[in-house]
Amino acid sequence: MFKKIKAVLIDLSGTIHIESNEIPGSIEALERLKNSGLKYKFVTNTTKESQNALYTRLRAIGFDLKQEQIFSSLIAARDFIEKENLRPHLIVEKEALEDFQTILENNDAEAQEEAVFVGLAPSLFNYDSMNVAFHKLLSGARLVAIHQGRYYKTSNGNLSIGPGPFVRLLAYAAELTDDQITVVGKPSKEFFERALKSLDPNLTTNQVVMIGDDVRDDVGGAQDIGIDGILVQTGKYRKGDELKINPEPKLVVPRFADAINRILDDQQQC
Repeated sequence: MFKKIKAVLIDLSGTIHIESNEIPGSIEALERLKNSGLKYKFVTNTTKESQNALYTRLRAIGFDLKQEQIFSSLIAARDFIEKENLRPHLIVEKEALEDFQTILENNDAEAQEEAVFVGLAPSLFNYDSMNVAFHKLLSGARLVAIHQGRYYKTSNGNLSIGPGPFVRLLAYAAELTDDQITVVGKPSKEFFERALKSLDPNLTTNQVVMIGDDVRDDVGGAQDIGIDGILVQTGKYRKGDELKINPEPKLVVPRFADAINRILDDQQQC
């Protein structure tokens, strides 16, 4: 099934860790992948903390990785601001602001179009904060979802609401259509294409596999551009998720370690 694979895209939260805890077997599986010679990159919608903070957390858990191997939706949002010359109104936690520091320091308030950026920001998901954003949208600001995840899994085992419902709240209040919401993280085509280009510009989508716990954002987004998806039954996975997209995931496995075992076993048959 994966004999021709040359690279692996890997989700983080819910796939190899949950907050500050390893999903069992993930550290050893990542080491096996590293020693296999296959290329790999971490692609994450994590928006509660900066890329550097996330890297520090993963290293503390015990993962052997480099910061430049992480491509996050926060970095995609920062690059989108620069590309579109936007003045951002950021709904993100303070721990995530590090990724926008240069932009915030150099922003020219008079020269740029305003845009409301929504990430996972539990401390800001309140009436006052939403109302400020709502009025900005009514005044013509663009609505940008750093991602639209419905929910995520916390270390206590419970699911918590993600930023997606709050993006939808703002869009509904401001009478915006789906076409008027820009998504910069997974499952956007541009996000996956940038991840591939940063890994190896010569890669084709049929040479790559995506591993994640979110059937829509991880697996569905990848498969929409021709990348096979492996769904892991950890993190936010709920029974029957594999039936929520068409085509269904290429493979469904209990954990990340099982996905790596299957990929490497197929590689040995080449």
